[in-house]
Amino acid sequence: MNITQEAERLANTYSDAILRLSYTYLKNTYDAQDICQTIFVKLLSDPKEFQSTEHERAYIMRMTANACKDILKNPWRKRQCDLESCMDIPAPEINDGSVLAAVNSLPVSYRSVIYLHYFEGYTAEEIGRILRIPKGTVHTRLARGREKLKPYLEEYGYE
Repeated sequence: MNITQEAERLANTYSDAILRLSYTYLKNTYDAQDICQTIFVKLLSDPKEFQSTEHERAYIMRMTANACKDILKNPWRKRQCDLESCMDIPAPEINDGSVLAAVNSLPVSYRSVIYLHYFEGYTAEEIGRILRIPKGTVHTRLARGREKLKPYLEEYGYE
């Protein structure tokens, strides 16, 4: 059986079950669809032989549950909200003399870590994972960014 036929067989056989299980965990149709796609990619990229269809189904359902749990454990998910509830929150406006304007005047390497830490509330370890830099580098950039911000903020009366 070629990969196209295998993909069709898997989709016809398991897509509804994967979507339903994913939705029960995640309560979001788009996330459930992402899980379904991820499961199929994993199955097609590393094909396995099963003793029976029951074993195959159990394996796929366990993969689905584990993938959903991984998403639920992700710290980013705890900080997000659905689009409808966030639409009423206005984007921050950048005015001269504002802290955000001062942060935006920094070089991008300092700006990104300062913004993620102080405005979004990420820890140094999380910022390191997001930006793919060592935690020590995050701490260094935070310290240097604060030093670069200091004169600008003092000029506008911040302490």
